[in-house]
Amino acid sequence: MRELSQSIDERYLSDDHRLLRETVRDFASNEIAPVAGELDRRSEFPWENVKKMADLGFFGVPWPEEYGGVGMDVLAAVITVEELAKVCASHSITVGAQISLAASPIYEFGTDEQKREYMTRLASGEVLGGFGLTEPQAGSDAQGTQTRAVKKGDHWTLNGSKIFITNGGVGEIFVVTAVTGVGSDGSKEISSFIVTKETCDLEKAKAVGVGHADDLDYTPGFSSGKKEDKLGWRASDTRELVFQDSIVPAENMLGEQGEGFKNFMRTLDGGRIGMAAHLLGIAEGALLQTIEYTGERRQFGSRISDFQAIRFELADWWMRIEAGKHMTYHAAVLRQQGKPHNHEAAMAKLFCSELAGWATLKAVQFHGGYGYTTDYPVERMMRDAKIGEIGEGTSEIQRTVISRQLLGPPQSDVDAQVG
Repeated sequence: MRELSQSIDERYLSDDHRLLRETVRDFASNEIAPVAGELDRRSEFPWENVKKMADLGFFGVPWPEEYGGVGMDVLAAVITVEELAKVCASHSITVGAQISLAASPIYEFGTDEQKREYMTRLASGEVLGGFGLTEPQAGSDAQGTQTRAVKKGDHWTLNGSKIFITNGGVGEIFVVTAVTGVGSDGSKEISSFIVTKETCDLEKAKAVGVGHADDLDYTPGFSSGKKEDKLGWRASDTRELVFQDSIVPAENMLGEQGEGFKNFMRTLDGGRIGMAAHLLGIAEGALLQTIEYTGERRQFGSRISDFQAIRFELADWWMRIEAGKHMTYHAAVLRQQGKPHNHEAAMAKLFCSELAGWATLKAVQFHGGYGYTTDYPVERMMRDAKIGEIGEGTSEIQRTVISRQLLGPPQSDVDAQVG
């Protein structure tokens, strides 16, 4: 697949980043592209490619080698996700959710023992994992959390559910939030926990050699629900997580009691950078498909790409991609350096989500009637793009975060517990 950007390389990428990009790009082209459409149609999780991605180290790109990782950085993780998303967002989100949402909070807030037990399994791709925050009554409003954790001796008992969880069925290690009390200001005290369960697809996991660990101490009373039948990301596994008197050892609390909401907001900053990378990749992939199609398709005796109106649209498209790439890479570098990046992450996620929606609609339009069929991947890309304006905080929440940085908090406290 051709490369769109060269100038950005000089500003952000090292030789190691470029080598990684070529590795991921080749894998996506050779292993994912031939099967992406069929996996989408069947809504089938890509177990065989998950095994290959684990062997290539994709799940551990930003993590230290001592925890089973590759030892690179946040920008390397962004590049990995971006390149996968150019071809198939279901593959990219499977890797991205593992890095940004499952492993990241354990790495940032976990004890040494927790990192040794869980990070090594996630970073190596031995098992898959996820992040449980959203509930039927708690999406943008974290204070709506209903899942409860009650301390009983040397353990906590969890009851409740989480919804729309990426890797929810196939995963075995999860970080989730629960209400553990009431804060001094009367708000809910939210804490986070590491919980484990057996994958829902044990036979397939054993067959490919990843996705299950026999020696994990599984959480009693913790299970996954039915698989969601989604508009996009159809080859990604999305399910409900259910807790019924789940017994969680006290040592599985992640971070300090009552710090769960604050820590998860920091996790979401990283998740939003990751989501920006997914959406940036979708927009780039759609452009590359459109360049190829308009360069081959002829009307009125000329290539479509020779018409000035088309050329101007493609120029605008590339310009927006360059802007989105600078925003996303900049936020990734800030996070890697440990610098504040809350609104930078929100800007990158918001911009790239709207870019992906616009770009994929353009791609379908430029493909004409063919774009509305499954003969070309742009219709799948259009469906995959929509979730970008919803997941990891809606576009409205991103604007709340950005405007708060610009203008300060509003006089009303309506948005006090979002973003």
